[in-house]
Amino acid sequence: MITLDILRAIPLFSKLGDAELSDIAAVSADVHFPADQWVLREGERSSFYILLEGSIEVTKENKGEDVVLKSYIPGTFFGEVPLMLGGASVAGFRTTTEARVLKMDEADFHTLVTRRDDLADCIMQEMLNRVKLLQSVSVNTPVDRVILVGYSSDVNCYDLRQFLSGNHQNFRWLDPADPTCQQYIPSEANEGPYPVVVLPSGETLKCPDKRSLAKSLKLNTEPNDATYDVVIVGGGPAGLAAAVYGASEGLKTLMIERSFPGGQAGTSSRIENYLGFPTGISGNELGSKALRQATRFGTEILVSRSVTGLCPKGRLHEIVLDDGESITTRVVIIATGVTWRSLFIPGAKNLVGCGIFYGAARTEAMGVAGKDVFLIGGGNSAGQAAMFFADYARKVTLLIRANNIEQGMSQYLIDQLKTRGNIEVSLNSSVSCVRGDVTLEAITVKNSQTGEEVEHETDSLFVFIGADAETEWLPDTIARDDRGYILTGLDATLSGQCGAERRPFLLETSVAGIFAAGDVRHGSIKRVASGVGEGSMAIAFVHQYLAECATLSEPPPAV
Repeated sequence: MITLDILRAIPLFSKLGDAELSDIAAVSADVHFPADQWVLREGERSSFYILLEGSIEVTKENKGEDVVLKSYIPGTFFGEVPLMLGGASVAGFRTTTEARVLKMDEADFHTLVTRRDDLADCIMQEMLNRVKLLQSVSVNTPVDRVILVGYSSDVNCYDLRQFLSGNHQNFRWLDPADPTCQQYIPSEANEGPYPVVVLPSGETLKCPDKRSLAKSLKLNTEPNDATYDVVIVGGGPAGLAAAVYGASEGLKTLMIERSFPGGQAGTSSRIENYLGFPTGISGNELGSKALRQATRFGTEILVSRSVTGLCPKGRLHEIVLDDGESITTRVVIIATGVTWRSLFIPGAKNLVGCGIFYGAARTEAMGVAGKDVFLIGGGNSAGQAAMFFADYARKVTLLIRANNIEQGMSQYLIDQLKTRGNIEVSLNSSVSCVRGDVTLEAITVKNSQTGEEVEHETDSLFVFIGADAETEWLPDTIARDDRGYILTGLDATLSGQCGAERRPFLLETSVAGIFAAGDVRHGSIKRVASGVGEGSMAIAFVHQYLAECATLSEPPPAV
């Protein structure tokens, strides 16, 4: 309980009378924390705090680690910076000993500072000092940056840009003709071959593949163990959600991603209808936050690795990686998502990454500055990309095969597109021809109603059409529909490939202990929120399955 004697001993309140102290005591909580406990995490909404007993360290995250900036002693207040600036906490506060803290809610804090100018002045002065400290830390903290040198017409350079961006690596991309290249790469690498990657350590990689680059960046590419409770194949929204919930609930969890976590959603420039983000969030940022969350709970994550085989063996399942290494797991969750459908136009395949792009990465923004850009697709991903590129391109043309845009796009996006003067929506339109030897030079757009074909000069075509489930690597015992999507629950039962012992759980496939979640699952709703929901729900079924296995003395029969 906060008493008047406690408040009188606090320097901030030393000039207040008993009546004012009584008002403060009435709205203040007396909170006790054990040692090594977060009072306030960086990024959280804050209250106003005063340390009464013990000690607290102030931390700032840098490169995934918490750096200690300062230590607080009793009598020190904190939490005022986000309250005064109207944002989230820009630092973390963690106890180093058992601690006792006075806590005041935001509304009561603002009432306090509006009533007493002297308190407001004292708090404001301390806030300014702390902001200066944070600015100093930011300025004096060196930024590690990867340098990528390569031609825009080189598909390998494009792949590396995507990989670096998707894995949240700070990098700068330079064309070999840029004279500043000599500042960053050794003289012996100036002549190529390209792409060339220079790491912050100074190590130079010539024409690296994604796995060798991942290893050099100290990203995890090899499993730490041979057996797991849960192996999640795929790192999109469904896979990341399963990783967070699986690890947080005590399951030894491994997630395998062939490129970078986030999936197709990770390339979305802006997702504005995802719950909890009223101003929207980029797919890359959402994936980054989910990845940090999964890692914090103990999920082991492999990148640049593919799964080439899955062999059910009674209660256990063998996962075969692309180098032939195998992993054993009690449960598998398949969350591989889908891939954009390819353009079946002569010459298009040779121009992928050289003017034709599948999806829209933020790394391509400056490449379209001042240009005419074309997008194919009528879904939300295409609409979000159009809004993003409109900030950079001279003109953005959205080509939609259907005769109305409402057929596949959310109304909020349709309304936003109408507000942008440099976005044109072309209905009943498809690309019938592409032109270009080394890079894309022009496309021909055909109107399906009139048959008219018009050529447009452009070097940027972004494709968002259809979606294919890549499930050829799965064994025949896992039932799929005629498009490769995985059947689960009742659909798996009706396929005739399940055993007679029990029906599969809602997200369970025709093989016991193997689940599917997200876009790869037949009948799923192709939305980020749905993928997150299915990934977390899959873990609930995993627990039911494991509990069932624990009651059996013999390996469970095939479902």
